[in-house]
This record gives sequence, structure tokens and C-alpha cells, in this order.
Amino acid sequence: MDLAFLHPLYEHPGPWASVYVDLSVHAEDTPHQRHLTAEAMARDLKDQGADEATCDAVRDAIEELRHSSEPHGRALFARAGEVVLDPSLARPPQGGSWARWAPLPRVSPLLDLEGEDAVCVVAYIDRKGADFELRSGVAREDAGSVSGRQWPLHRTSSAEWSERHFQLRVENTWEHNAAEIADALAVCQEETKADLLILVGEERERHAVHDRLPQRLHDRVTEAPHGAGSRLLDADVEAARAAHERARADAELERFLAGRAPDADGRVVAAEGVPALVEAAREHRIDELLIRPDGPDNHREVWIGEDPDQLAVRRTELKILGEQHSWPARADDALIRSAVATAAPAISVATASEARREDVPVGGLGALLRWS
Repeated sequence: MDLAFLHPLYEHPGPWASVYVDLSVHAEDTPHQRHLTAEAMARDLKDQGADEATCDAVRDAIEELRHSSEPHGRALFARAGEVVLDPSLARPPQGGSWARWAPLPRVSPLLDLEGEDAVCVVAYIDRKGADFELRSGVAREDAGSVSGRQWPLHRTSSAEWSERHFQLRVENTWEHNAAEIADALAVCQEETKADLLILVGEERERHAVHDRLPQRLHDRVTEAPHGAGSRLLDADVEAARAAHERARADAELERFLAGRAPDADGRVVAAEGVPALVEAAREHRIDELLIRPDGPDNHREVWIGEDPDQLAVRRTELKILGEQHSWPARADDALIRSAVATAAPAISVATASEARREDVPVGGLGALLRWS
């Protein structure tokens, strides 16, 4: 997950209100229920010590979602009476809506609820062309279309020479259109940065387009077994997206496990455990952060200063480093703040295959390191 969008959360000091709002339930009394959620979240923040202006800002922001048709939810991050960031979620927050008031924004849940959501282009293919649709866990939008040659498109059953000649022209039309669709789909992927391309249509037409896509895209392509009119197509798309996310998490865990062994220069490029990660963060050596959501180290207390690289396992360490002001914070959120400052990505390994993610990284927090 590219963490650049979190920069606004670290341009000002805390404390911060972090609220995860469940919007997955839609019923006749939904607006009233969301009004109650707005009141409950503001009240919960106030009980945790939040200032009145920030409580009001959160309440107002949730009230504005009373009639929202968003399928999953929204995260709200607020301070000093202002909602600074409010990303949509690709999955509902576990256990319903909740709120926290803390020195740092509570961002690590975003890795599971928003960050690793694969974006895909669904290509609805027929003999005449294709329509493209961009999909994520929270939205669908038109992504363009392409029209190929419109004639001739259909074979005949005759065996006469003239009809065979006509059928050859049909074959050439299909091949031409498949190439046109493949070229347009490659451009669409480049423009949208889609993680996955899903081909929908008759088997022959899907294969024809698949075969003509650039080699660089072949590992991003899958074919849906059900057509555009099938009620099972959405399930096909979600299964493809889940498989892609699982493969991506598996690959990062493989890199991490390989990084535990010294490389040719004797350097170990994988670190795990809070003390090692805190040291790496202070030295700006985190290249990618790996988080296992159920890890016990995630909520371990560390100490932070005003700057992202000012963090320590013990408060006295910050004083030794010359930091006069310090606050306790969760280890996962403190490390994410450091990763944002050094443009390092983060990934949740929750979507990895069960056999691969068990107890890796140890304690739930790990990193691939940069040495140069």
C-alpha cells in the first residue's frame, strides 16, 4: 500500500480522533441509525478526552453520511475541530463503528480495510469491440470502450469456395478486432494503473484478446467463466481480486523470509520485533513495512517525539537523543508514521495463504530494510 495519501495526518501534531464508520447496513431506518452512530462516536471521543470542536466535527461528518449509499464504510481522522482525511473503506470495519482519541491517528486498520484493495479493469468483450469498467471494492466507473470492424462478423455453414472466402474474411475481422481490443486494454491499464484485468465474454473471444495482450500484462490477466448477464459475474470478479491480493501478500512474505538470511555482503534485509524496527525507523532504513493484524506487538507501547524518526522503546531513550517532549503510542501506528515520512510502503499479510502467514513476522511487525 502506497502511504503517500496519509501525509496530511502528519503535518500537524496530535492528539487525533480516528473513527471508523460502518456503512454496510442499508435499511428503511438507516438515516436514523446513522444519526445515532454520529452521536455515539462523538460521545465516545468526548469520554476519551477529545475537545468539543473535534467531537462536533466528527458528529457533523457522520451526519452527512446519513443517506450515503457507500457499500462498506468510511474512516475519519480529525483534530482541532477539523476532519483532515476521510477515505472510503473497501470492507466494513470489524465489529461495527468505533472511535479512538490518541497522540497519533489510528491508521493501521486501513491496511486491511482500504489499502490492499486490488483495482481491476473488467473488459466486456464481443466480436464488435469491448467496454471497459474500472472496479475497486468501493466503486465502479466507466473506463472507455473500443469498436473494431463491424463486418463481416458471422460464419456461414456453406462449403462453397465463395463462402469459404467469406469465412476467411470473418476470421480476419475477428483477429483484427481482438488486436484492437488488446491494444486498447493495454492503454487502459497503463492509464488506470489497474492491478488486474478481467476478461468477460465468449471463450473464443476472451482467448483471442488474452493472446494478443503484451507479455508484461500476462500475469495480471484472468478470465471470468460467467458472462455479462450472469448474476454470478460479480462473484467471479471478487474471487479474482481476492486471489490477486493473496498472491501479492504471499510474494511479500516470501521476500521477507528470504531476507532473514544474510545476503552476499553479509547483510540481513529483514527485521522483526519492536526494538529492531524502532532502530531501523530512526535510521530511515525501512523499505517496506509488513503488519500481521493479529500480532501482539502491534499495540505494544512505544514513545514518540514530534518528528517521525523520534521514537523509542523507552521514554528515557528519547531524552538521551535530545527529545524533550514525548508521548506514548501504539507501535504499529508509530512505525507507519515513520514509513510515510520516508516514502516506504506497507502491507498487511492478513490476505496471505494461511500456511505462509502463521507467526510471520514474529510479533506481527516486520520490515524489509534498505541499506544504501
